Amino acid sequence: MFVFDPLYMLFVGPALLLALWAQSKVSSAYATYARVRAANGLTGAEVARQLLHQAGIDDVRVEPIGGRLTDHYDPRSKVVRLSEGVYYGSTVAAQGIAAHEVGHAIQHATGYVWLGLRNAIIPATQFGSQLAFPLFFLGLILNLTSLVDLGILLFSLAVLFQVITLPVEFNASSRALAALAGGGYLRGEEVRGARAVLQAAALTYVAAMVMAVMQLLYLLALRGRRE
Repeated sequence: MFVFDPLYMLFVGPALLLALWAQSKVSSAYATYARVRAANGLTGAEVARQLLHQAGIDDVRVEPIGGRLTDHYDPRSKVVRLSEGVYYGSTVAAQGIAAHEVGHAIQHATGYVWLGLRNAIIPATQFGSQLAFPLFFLGLILNLTSLVDLGILLFSLAVLFQVITLPVEFNASSRALAALAGGGYLRGEEVRGARAVLQAAALTYVAAMVMAVMQLLYLLALRGRRE
């Protein structure tokens, strides 16, 4: 059971295929629009700083970070970190991604409920995701229902995190596209390109949620088999 369980692939296999497809969509969209220079000539960093200023947020820094598509907003340090291709790039993809991360900073500044809830459960989620499977399978081995149920409960926190992440990410993308189009940063095909990149990125969060849900269902199925 611990080496290969066909039941696991029955539950998780389709989610894995979805995740691989979503990742390929992101890579393809980014590769396409990272070659399309925005007419305004601004870098992702410049767009991020301008959008922050326009939102009245002056205590958030914008910094480069290594890697590819490693962009994120750190609410603890109040830093928008942009991968070098986004930070220095003046492409449609760079500006779309930079605006998305600024969207998270604006969520933080305005007290967006779903972001606050997600940030609040991060410690419990990190703890739970590390211990959930070891406790669950230890409970199966020792025939201890309490450990099995504890593992399921802890993994449920990880599922909750993935569910809450969806409105956070979709809202940040909506804010980004509205700011870029409404502010005249991008126009016409440029807006459609930025939307394609952000929609592809959103698919990865959907895939992560589906994966987590299917893993939880797998654990519940294993628990059901032992009763």
